[in-house]
Amino acid sequence: MHNSALFHPALRVVHWLMALAVLAMLFIGVAMVMDISAARPVLLAIHQPLGVAIGGLVILRIVLRGYLGVPPMPASVAGWQRTLAHLSHLALYLLMVAQPLTGWAMLSTAGYPVTLWHGFVLPPLLPVSVEHYAVLRPLHTLLAYSLFACILAHLAAALLHGLLLRDGVLSSMTGWRRGRSEKQ
Repeated sequence: MHNSALFHPALRVVHWLMALAVLAMLFIGVAMVMDISAARPVLLAIHQPLGVAIGGLVILRIVLRGYLGVPPMPASVAGWQRTLAHLSHLALYLLMVAQPLTGWAMLSTAGYPVTLWHGFVLPPLLPVSVEHYAVLRPLHTLLAYSLFACILAHLAAALLHGLLLRDGVLSSMTGWRRGRSEKQ
């Protein structure tokens, strides 16, 4: 287990890679829905492999988190806030696993391949089915909105801890140390 007040460097690197990838993916997804015809093939060519990469990164992150552990929350954080933080992290992890899986399943049921790069295509998760596609398409969108909402809540909590409370929660993931209340 990692005993420092900071997240292990491997967890910090994976966290920030995922943050960039997920935010890029959300913007790409919105642009795809806007159906800018000229850009759509390029966006799809980025969207699919990026979704698979995010799925792989979240699995790596879960494994690293289990192996390396996480720093304890400061004693100043109330029990109900710890519970809420735990539940919100669980929701983020579940959504980051479910989102690429529903996208892959959705494309499979529509008969479209998931192409990671030229010549490398993932096998379909499900058989072609208009009925399943009709469920998975809106589910993929709902999960994207839910993920976006969880990210906004996560960001708000991080900013609360970093800018107002200055209790070390944000700096445990950034690695930055400053402020009187944060001990080296």
